[in-house]
Formats: sequence, C-alpha cells, structure tokens
Amino acid sequence: MEKVDSGLISIFQSNESAPEVMQSMKDISSLAGVLSDLGAHNFFQTPGEILRFLRLIQLLNEEALGLDDPIENVETVYYRYRNRYDDSEPPSKKKVEQIINVLVKNNWISKQTRKIKLRDVGKRMMDALIRLANDSLAYYMNDDIGRSLFQARRDAEISEAYDDNGISGGNKIASMIRNVENAISLLRERELEMLADRNALPQLELIHQLMKDLEVKLEERFRQFQTVEDSLVLSDLMQRGTAVLAEGTNLSLGMINKYVKFTNMQKTPLTLAIQPEKVRAFISKMFDPSLDSDIPNAHQLLSFMEQNQYEDEAIDGIWIPVKFAAPLSGFAVAEAIEYLEAYEPVVEPILEEDEEIEYTTEEVLEEELESLMGESNWLLTKNMIDTKAIESYFERQEEAPLEQVIIEATTDQWSDAINALTAISALVSNKKVTVTTGEQNRKFQVFEKKWEWMKDGDGSDIIKRRNSFQREKESE
Repeated sequence: MEKVDSGLISIFQSNESAPEVMQSMKDISSLAGVLSDLGAHNFFQTPGEILRFLRLIQLLNEEALGLDDPIENVETVYYRYRNRYDDSEPPSKKKVEQIINVLVKNNWISKQTRKIKLRDVGKRMMDALIRLANDSLAYYMNDDIGRSLFQARRDAEISEAYDDNGISGGNKIASMIRNVENAISLLRERELEMLADRNALPQLELIHQLMKDLEVKLEERFRQFQTVEDSLVLSDLMQRGTAVLAEGTNLSLGMINKYVKFTNMQKTPLTLAIQPEKVRAFISKMFDPSLDSDIPNAHQLLSFMEQNQYEDEAIDGIWIPVKFAAPLSGFAVAEAIEYLEAYEPVVEPILEEDEEIEYTTEEVLEEELESLMGESNWLLTKNMIDTKAIESYFERQEEAPLEQVIIEATTDQWSDAINALTAISALVSNKKVTVTTGEQNRKFQVFEKKWEWMKDGDGSDIIKRRNSFQREKESE
C-alpha cells in the first residue's frame, strides 16, 4: 500500500517538460515511425501480412530473452522463419531485409558485426504489440457477452499488475464496471434467445461464474484503496460497481434457475384438476419476478415454447410483445399524423431592401495627374521609410551639411545614421530636398560619433530643402 498511497505514476500527472516524459513520448514516436514506414511499404494491407510481421518480431524477441540462438544477419531471420512457421506464402528475403532496416532506422534493433541486437525500446514496443495481439485473440474467442466479461476481468488483472505497484493502469476499475454493465445489457437483450436454446446452459454457467469471479476481484480492488486519502472520490464508483455486479450475478443465476426449471417441465407430473388460487399466485409472480427468481414471465414462457418440446407446441408465425397506449380515436390519430406531415415552423419574413448604387465621375487634368501620382508615391514611401525626424529638422533649418543633419536630427549611433541616410534618400528622390557637393576648404563643425565615413569629405555634402517642401508643410 505504500506505493499506492504515494500516488500513481501517470503520464497525465507528470510535468510535461520532465526528461522521462520526453523520452516516453519519443518511444511512442518510434512506434508510430515503425508502423508508418511499414505501412508505406504495404506491409499492413492484409491480416496475413500483419501476422507475418508479428512472427518476425517474435523471433527477435525470443532471441533477446535467451530462448533461441543468436541472430547473425537478415538471412538468419529469413531461414529461421521458414523453419519455424508453416506459412504457404512466407515473406521473401528482400521483405525481411526491409523490415529489419525499418526497425534499425527507428532504433528498435542495432546491427553489429556478427549479431543483430534488440534495443530496450524495441523490446518494450515489441512486447506491447505481441500482448495486444494476444489480448485481441482471447477477446474475439468469446461471444458478445463473454467479450465484455473477458475485458472486465482483463481490466481487473491490469489493475492488479499496475495500480498495485504504483503505476497507473488507466482508470481500470471504472472500465471494469462499464464492461460489466455492457455485459448485463447484452444478457438482457439475449435472455429470451438463451432460454429458447437447448444448448445454452454451459454458456449461462460460464457467464455466472465470470460474474462471481469479477465480484470477488472488485472487492479486492476496493480493499486496496481503502486507505488512500482520496477514497471519498471512489465511494460513488464503489457503490455503482457493487450494485452492477450484484445485479449481474442475480440475473445470471435467475436465468440458470429458469432454464433448469424449463428443462424439468417435461418430467413434471400433470394433474387433471386446476386450482385457481395457485394459477392466480403464479400469474402474480410472473408479473414482476425478482432477478434471481426461477419464475418465468410471459415473454420467457412463450420463448421457451418455441423449442417445440411437446407436439404442436410451437406456433407458426411470430409473436411480438406489445404495450398499448391509451385509447385514441381514429380521427385524433389522423389529425396528429397530418399535423406532423404538414408542420412548418413560423419564422419572421426577411425583408430585403435593394439599395440603388449611384456612380459619380471625377475628371483630372493631365497637368494635375503627375502631381497626384507623385503624391501617391510619396505617401507609399513614407509608409515604408520613417522620414519624420529629417522632415521636422528641415522645418527649422534651411540647409546644413549631411553629417550635421544626421547627428542633430537623430543620434550619434550607427543604426540611426543608416536610417537617416535612407530617409534623406527618400526625400531627395521625391524632390523634397536637394544635395550639393560641399566646399572642401570650408570649415565644418566636428561631431563625436560612433561611426566613420568611408571617404573623407563624404559628410560635407550640403542638404537644402526645396521651396515646395516648405509650402507643403505650411498647407498641412
């Protein structure tokens, strides 16, 4: 109980960034990679191909467990398969090599000089696939009711193997109870069929024994969780499980009792006198018998009569149990049918108003067109290049050397100098400012900056604003 009390190890309750969680997800990814690669090579098109793949990995698994001789190469796997299994269409050597290469690619096995070795992740994934196939085989060897009961017992066994050892089995108690509920539902649906089947007694006894075994296992499961701190959460589940298993056990026992009684009816002595009191008592008990009662109801009795154990007992045709509703007149039924057939929901009408579209024309002179196009290009340029700092500088200054404009309009940083040069280029191309070569002998102010010009005198060019630039600012 110490492991259970400390909390179950569950992937859903672990930190998703933990290394062990990441590694476990990689294992699942490797499984998906193997299935995907094999599917791409058409190895999973038929059940026979899947079975051959499982046989191949079983050979690798047995060698890893020391149950068989070492596997040196692909040919060893190929010939060992042909000697081990009676397969009319064994996989070719090429196909075996493809499967081995897929397993090597996904780190399930490793090829060494004289041996093919099974890695830990490959062993665990192969074990999981083989267990899944064996569980499915055992599941489908039962009938509909037996499948649900088999899965319920399997859930209890998984809970014993995992939950009792501190590893989450995945809500197996709830799954066990749900499978028993499904089995009871199927048992109710097939109750008449089983009572009318002369060979159903062994199946009914098996179902009853499974119900009793599951009841014992469920009690053991609940006993394991009695000291868990969150046992209050399991209280509803415990009540539900106890109730459903008691119902299933009583139902299966009642069906056995009824079946035995029906079978013994042939040996029951018949009397010529009818006792009305006993008949009335029998009919009263038939109306609502308990689950474990051996008294059949009318439906079960008619179903058993279909066995025709007595001459002329079976009735040609079909009998259907019917529950009649309250009496209704033919007019009321016809009116209801007509209402349902002609029913139309009442909805408010959708009023659509057609709006008239008015088209207007604007004429532009050819001389104005160039100005409008230039203005559009300038607006697009401003959206892509930030020129506000340079524009605001020339609102205060008529002209200035290039270096002075860059430093005073922005900062002495190299990135701001690059942005300022881009903005000046945009203003020059849109005819907002002009650039003239500065006089070499003229003395300019020296600025401290964290970058240098490639050539001396590059920063002495004079930037001068145009008159149109000033007029535009005043108009704005």
